[in-house]
Amino acid sequence: MIRVYLFDRKAGVGQWGGPDLLPPLPANSPDHVVWVDALNPSAEEDDFLFNRWFPVHTLTHEDICRPARMPEQSPHLPKVEEFSDYLFVITNPVLSGKIDAPGALEAGQLSAVLTRQVLLTVHYCDLEGIEEVMGQLHRHGELAQRGPDYLFHLVLDATVDAYVPLLETIENKLDDIEQTLFHSRACIVLDQLLGWKRKIVSLRKTVLHEREVLHRMVRGEFKLIESREVAYYRDVSDHLFRFAEMLETSREMVSDLLQNHLAHASHRLNEVMKVLTAVSTIILPMSLISGIYGMNFQQMPELHWSLGYPMALFLMIGAGTITYWFYRSRGWL
Repeated sequence: MIRVYLFDRKAGVGQWGGPDLLPPLPANSPDHVVWVDALNPSAEEDDFLFNRWFPVHTLTHEDICRPARMPEQSPHLPKVEEFSDYLFVITNPVLSGKIDAPGALEAGQLSAVLTRQVLLTVHYCDLEGIEEVMGQLHRHGELAQRGPDYLFHLVLDATVDAYVPLLETIENKLDDIEQTLFHSRACIVLDQLLGWKRKIVSLRKTVLHEREVLHRMVRGEFKLIESREVAYYRDVSDHLFRFAEMLETSREMVSDLLQNHLAHASHRLNEVMKVLTAVSTIILPMSLISGIYGMNFQQMPELHWSLGYPMALFLMIGAGTITYWFYRSRGWL
């Protein structure tokens, strides 16, 4: 599905439509700002956008179509590349509804092509950030007056802010695990910690790559990002820097919880082994006595003594009691 927002800078008005709304030559339309959003484009729509309406480099097209070509693989990592007539950017927004799913974090791929008059975004899954920016344009269409680089800042800001619920969820989950660390079953706690560790590592890798992309954009490295918009991109970069610090703190917390969990499990194992060893040691003298009186020798005075059996039981109980008292006095039990 292709959605188009065409803003007329002279008239100060914009309109929504489909591909039929697109100007024939976007590079020669300085009076218009065009935002084309392609959601899960079909083969025909892909051919129209990147072969007929706005031809792009072959490598760019391959990166854009990666989710459709290789759906079983992870999306392309964030990056930014400058070509002669456009700027190409890839980011990895978090998919909504995947926060509590097991395993590594599931992220999508948002590809953007940016020129002086055109912002072209392509994604193969629903993104709340895109819908949020479209809602802003429905209410305040004049936002497009500043150009495609400002619209792209709005998209980046909305998709980056989508990390906030995930970061809060991670912190809350880790706090809950910390409170119940010594009261839950070991296998459940270990599975939860490893699951959240995978999410944190996956999200941290994405945030670090996106932070590098934003860092290059705020340095004035690309001519298609005007100097007046750099401050807005710097604000998004600051958010990513803060998120990276939060993720590093969460990663350290997971490592500490794993160490505490393993130490607690080792302590519990030692306690169990200590009790079992103590029980075995207490029974050992009893087994010795029963073994002695279980030997088949005729010349044993106690065999024909009427008090032999009670004496043997008394010796067993006495030996076990003395051993138990000795362990208690030494603090071993």
